[in-house]
Amino acid sequence: MKISRIRVYKKDLPYVDGVYRWGRNNAIEIARSSIVVVDTAEGLYGCGEFCPCGENYMEAHSEGVEAAARLLAPGLLGQDARQVYALERLMDNIILGHGYAKAPFDAAFWDILGKATGQPIWMLLGGKLTNGAPMYRVAPQDTHGETQLAMNRLREKGYRQFQIKVGADWAHDIEHLHEIVPLLQPGEKAFADANQGWRIDEALRVARATRDLDYIMEQPCRTYQECRQLKQQIDIPLKLDECITDFNAIQRVVEDRGAEVICLKISKQGGLSKARRMRDYLVEHRFAVVCEDTWGGEIVTATLSHLAASTPPEFLVNATDLHNYNTCSTGRPGPTTQNGCLFAPDEPGLGVEPDFDALGDPVFDTASLLYSRGRKQ
Repeated sequence: MKISRIRVYKKDLPYVDGVYRWGRNNAIEIARSSIVVVDTAEGLYGCGEFCPCGENYMEAHSEGVEAAARLLAPGLLGQDARQVYALERLMDNIILGHGYAKAPFDAAFWDILGKATGQPIWMLLGGKLTNGAPMYRVAPQDTHGETQLAMNRLREKGYRQFQIKVGADWAHDIEHLHEIVPLLQPGEKAFADANQGWRIDEALRVARATRDLDYIMEQPCRTYQECRQLKQQIDIPLKLDECITDFNAIQRVVEDRGAEVICLKISKQGGLSKARRMRDYLVEHRFAVVCEDTWGGEIVTATLSHLAASTPPEFLVNATDLHNYNTCSTGRPGPTTQNGCLFAPDEPGLGVEPDFDALGDPVFDTASLLYSRGRKQ
């Protein structure tokens, strides 16, 4: 299964509800996704996808995958695409850091391994432990009545977990939480996601003013040190997201018992291989996890659905259907969603194929490079 060709495509993904807002002055209307397709000499190919939640989210850029492809291709061509761990180490030796740019390559290798063995990726990750991961959706930032109507529409689709975007103005956030959290029905969960937007003193004010509400506070401050300092002074459950960047970060959280929930965004973690090891470590130490990614279409959602499906249900808080956030597609078919749950495909590999008609021409193609080199010689 030698790698014979590598392609990178770009696809703009308009947000289905117009503008997605979070934190202090952050908004996204169109996200730009990078799709990697890895071909083998035997005719099998695999795909992966990375999409930042806006340019420069967590120091990740939509142009990074194409740049990484130019550096990685000489070392990857001719390698056995099924050797997932060997290829992960090879990529890490070629490029230090920039895990988000290597993540779609890692997913493509898993896709090829699954197709070559006739197994869905969730089987290769240890088996299906969760058949239908519960999903969350953002509670719209609107008037009280309109927000209630929007949440009811989501409930009709089965959603029972809601993310409340905060972090822009701590005083307004207190009022917003007092308006939205009481709208929850029995058995539902709320996450107040500040996306690193508060200083410690602001987060403390919010926590003290909302201590009577039942919700989980998500990534209140920029660094883990700040979040840990806050955690020592409040009794609200804490979820960490942006500060969870590598294995060392989760080791420190486990040692400190520094949070109750850990969000694993596959691209931010450096790919499915690394996210899987982090998930297993967290579950072994009895930490609840969220399986998701920064943004993306059908290929990203399929990848995270396999990680969620192979997670014990008692430790899986939720996942999300990122492909339904967009008006355009990156792959076909999209993972199935039903009654507020995300189901991993049962077909070999990721269970999704690139939507080549929608993707257009590649922005990077080793076939073109090899052809050009051949003509020069």
